[in-house]
Amino acid sequence: MLVANGDNDEMAPARNTYLLAGHLPSATLSVYPDAGHGLLFQYPVEFAAEVNAFLGG
Repeated sequence: MLVANGDNDEMAPARNTYLLAGHLPSATLSVYPDAGHGLLFQYPVEFAAEVNAFLGG
């Protein structure tokens, strides 16, 4: 499972992202700097590349 979040997300704080990834043994964790809840719009190229790589593309 790919777990991604922004480090400035007020709706889903990054600390919860770390907790979630810690409970999923095979999780891939990615926290984007200076990003909020819309990290995929703030880092569209980087996030798309990460998802693509995660899916084996």
